[in-house]
Amino acid sequence: MTDARSEFPRPRVTERRLLLGTGVSATVLLPAWLHPAIAWAASHKHKHHPAAEAKASRTPPPVVMLDPGHGGKDPGAIGVAGTYEKHVALAAAHDLKTRLEAGGRYRVVMTRSGDRFIPLEDRVGLAQQHGADLFVSMHADSVPDHSVRGASVYTLSTNASDKQTAGLAIRENSADRFAGHGFTGVSPDVARILASLVGQETRLGSANLQLDMVRSLADDIEVLPSPSRHAAFVVLKSAEIPSVLVEMGFMSNFKDETALRQQAHRGKITLAMSNAVDAWFLARQSGRMAG
Repeated sequence: MTDARSEFPRPRVTERRLLLGTGVSATVLLPAWLHPAIAWAASHKHKHHPAAEAKASRTPPPVVMLDPGHGGKDPGAIGVAGTYEKHVALAAAHDLKTRLEAGGRYRVVMTRSGDRFIPLEDRVGLAQQHGADLFVSMHADSVPDHSVRGASVYTLSTNASDKQTAGLAIRENSADRFAGHGFTGVSPDVARILASLVGQETRLGSANLQLDMVRSLADDIEVLPSPSRHAAFVVLKSAEIPSVLVEMGFMSNFKDETALRQQAHRGKITLAMSNAVDAWFLARQSGRMAG
């Protein structure tokens, strides 16, 4: 009868001494086919593995917080054809999130991923909670003049850059009336306090992001005259996170509303915004932030 072990080659026996505690040793016989593995393990015992070390020391990707405006019981602006701003903002934010995540360079979080209401203060809090490196609020507002159309980008400031922007800030800040706690907007005194909370580095980061956004948007879609604007938007008040508010167009203008209902047009906007985010992080990484 053939020994079942004979289907494997009989090992050449080699002695190995193993320590079994202090002052105790034993001799065991190891098969020849284990010798290469033992030799490899011995030779690699103290070697460094750059790939493994790089993986262990790799810094987490930067966090981009997207904030689709309004939601839930707050529809935002209602277009001349009945389109709700909250739906346009959410659809565009989902598209931008997909674009930003495609390259694997960022972790993207949204203040809301569905149709629900979130107070303005909570939106800022979520960005801080997630350790966001950038905060981008997305809107499509309305103004009394129905001929006004085009995209624009806003940063926080004590005073509004113009009367139209002041009106936009009042409407956006009054969104918290839906929260039921009597918030009626931001007084000039509060606005000054909020602006003073924003550090110089954050102001610079916001200004650079605004510049990148405007340049990128203007390449492919219509923008307002003087599209870089500022006002006391509550949602932009974080003291440590560079933040902008992007008005993708105006629901009060029929052409803008019609365009914003189309995925292809929203895709042009989100592609431009994605390119702007890339440019911002590239400038930060290389130390080329404009002063």
